[in-house]
Amino acid sequence: MSNIENKVSYLDNGDSTRMLPEVLEEILPYLSEHYGNPASLHQFGLDAEEAIDSARSKLAEAIGAKPAEIIFTSGATESNNLALNGLRYQFPDKRHLIISPIEHASVDNIAKRWSREGWAEVTKLKVNSEGFVDPDSLRSAIRDDTLLVSVIHGNMEIGTIQNLTELGEICREKGVLLHSDCAQTFGKIPLNIGELPVDLASFNAHKMHGPKGVGALYIRKKVKVRRYFEGSPQEHGVRPGTENVPGIIGFAKAAEIAIRDMDKEMKRVDELAGRLADGLMEIEHVGFNGPPVGKNRLPGNVNITFRYIEGEAILMHLNIKGVYVSSGSACSSTTLEPSHVLTAIGLLHEDAHGSIRYTLSRLNDEEDVQRALQVTNETVKQLRAMTAFIPEKHSKHVDENAQTFYKHKND
Repeated sequence: MSNIENKVSYLDNGDSTRMLPEVLEEILPYLSEHYGNPASLHQFGLDAEEAIDSARSKLAEAIGAKPAEIIFTSGATESNNLALNGLRYQFPDKRHLIISPIEHASVDNIAKRWSREGWAEVTKLKVNSEGFVDPDSLRSAIRDDTLLVSVIHGNMEIGTIQNLTELGEICREKGVLLHSDCAQTFGKIPLNIGELPVDLASFNAHKMHGPKGVGALYIRKKVKVRRYFEGSPQEHGVRPGTENVPGIIGFAKAAEIAIRDMDKEMKRVDELAGRLADGLMEIEHVGFNGPPVGKNRLPGNVNITFRYIEGEAILMHLNIKGVYVSSGSACSSTTLEPSHVLTAIGLLHEDAHGSIRYTLSRLNDEEDVQRALQVTNETVKQLRAMTAFIPEKHSKHVDENAQTFYKHKND
């Protein structure tokens, strides 16, 4: 018990992961010895350029792409912006955008801005209670003036992994490009983007034990994307600016390790997530959000609604006790608005506000799970004791339904 009480448990890996020692070791020489600018023609510059080329080839191989199809960026947010805005400038007459209602803020906010400015009409697809896009909704939404369909691969909050093959085939049939934010799935599930009917895909390093501030955009050969800010002609003329050489090196190394250990580590992580989910679902007045653990869900992702308690209150109490989680998506957890992902799958605003996301990685263990369960139970009891009103009759009915639904999903 003393070990559990004294240890800090980091369960917010869906936000960012700890860099692996092997990745840091790979990066260090490029922070001190090999510091040349890849655009320079002297030996230091040529060495840096060669290192980037090597990293590009490794990443391309990791996702089943060609090196020329990889553009390095500062992260998946920039990659998403480059994909959508780059296509907008390339095809200014195409003024219809299709997205899912559970996209990352970087895609969702672009859609809102385009709509607000009157530049494009935006269609949001239907999703079911587990967050899966309705293929028929996509098929009927595509028009002659559709610029792009953008559907996130693995959702950052509820872990839903979309069927990109099915959605991509509909887009191919209709002659429309498909973009997918793959930041959460890369390194966690097998991903051969070259064999998928996907035209553009976004990635980053810090969700897979790599460095922050580096990502990539996959652009399928023959797809044209116009750069939307000016500078020198780095990254095939699509993304100007001096490349983040240490970050790119670390990204490639993190990808290499993730893919090498994927089968073993992700199976173990999902087993831990299953035990965590089972334990949390024993608490009264809770609901489980998204698909079942291990079934088209991101490894290690558990999202629970604690009814009649504010998620921020739970988060702060867990933080004090050394269990680090997030309330919804960490990218937007500082706002007072309920998660757009949770409301999209049908949660009431008050339930969305009471939801907590636990995300595990290869660096978590059974002790982290037991600590999270112990501390969460204590926190919920403490906060519930302070709650002025719980409609017992209604909550009993809701909880029985939630428990039955959860057990049915996991059978």
